[in-house]
Amino acid sequence: MSLVEARNLPGHIGIIMDGNGRWAQQRGLPRREGHREGSDAVRRVVRAARRLGIRALTLYAFSEQNWARPEDEVDALMLLLREFLLTERDELLDNGIKLHAVGNLGRLPSLVRAVLDPLRNETDANDSMTLTLALSYGGREEIADAARQLSRKVAEGALDPNDITPERMRALMPSLAVGDPDLVIRTGGERRISNFLLFGLAYAELYFDDTLWPDFGSAELHCAIASYQARERRFGLVPPPPASSPSSPVLGEVFSGAGASLLAV
Repeated sequence: MSLVEARNLPGHIGIIMDGNGRWAQQRGLPRREGHREGSDAVRRVVRAARRLGIRALTLYAFSEQNWARPEDEVDALMLLLREFLLTERDELLDNGIKLHAVGNLGRLPSLVRAVLDPLRNETDANDSMTLTLALSYGGREEIADAARQLSRKVAEGALDPNDITPERMRALMPSLAVGDPDLVIRTGGERRISNFLLFGLAYAELYFDDTLWPDFGSAELHCAIASYQARERRFGLVPPPPASSPSSPVLGEVFSGAGASLLAV
C-alpha cells in the first residue's frame, strides 16, 4: 500500500466511477450486477476517505447523458441508489458526514427523492466530511445554468455585464460549494473527463487508473493520493525556491499518532 503524507492531503477529491458494466461483462454477469458491486466500492472508498481525513469527496454517480441508457439499466441504477441511501444512513449520521447532491435532481424518480431529500436535511449540520453525489449531473449543463442566472440579473438591471467574473460564475455552481477539486480520479482505464466538474477542475490534478470501479478500494485511493502528493502544484506561477523542512508523517496500512482521527484503512 502506498504511503500518504498526513499534512498534504487533497481537500476535495472528485471520482469518475467507471467500469461497472465491463466488470460484469468480463464475468458473464448482467450489467446491473456490476453496478451492485460498484455500490460496494462506494462504501469502501467513502470509509477510506473519511479515515484519511479528506474534507470533501464528490462521486460522479449518474450523468445527464446516462438517461439515454437502456430503461432497465437506469431503473436498476435508481433502485441501487435508493438502497445505498437507506443502508448508509446510520453510517453517515454516526460519522458526521454531510450528504450533498448536485445535478438536475428534479429528473430523479420519486422513489429516490423520497430518501435523498430527508437524508440531506438530516446530515446538513455534519462537518467531518462532505460526500457529494453528482446525480443527473453535467459540467456543461452546470455552467449553462450559471450563465442563465447571470443573464437574468443583467436583463433585470441588477448586474452590469462588466461585473461578470469567474468568481461570480463559480459562486452559482453547486458542485463547487465545497471548493474546487484538488484531485480528480477516473477509474476503468479511460483518459477523459466526461463532462465532470468542468469549471472547477481548471487546476485540478488528474489521475487515471486502469482498475475497474468495482475493484477500486483503499489501496487504489492511497496510490492516487500519493501521486497527487508527489506533484508540484504551481497554479501558473514559477516554482518556489527549495527549502529544507522536516519530513511529514505518513499514513500507511496502519496509522497511529497522537490526537488523530485517522484510522487504519
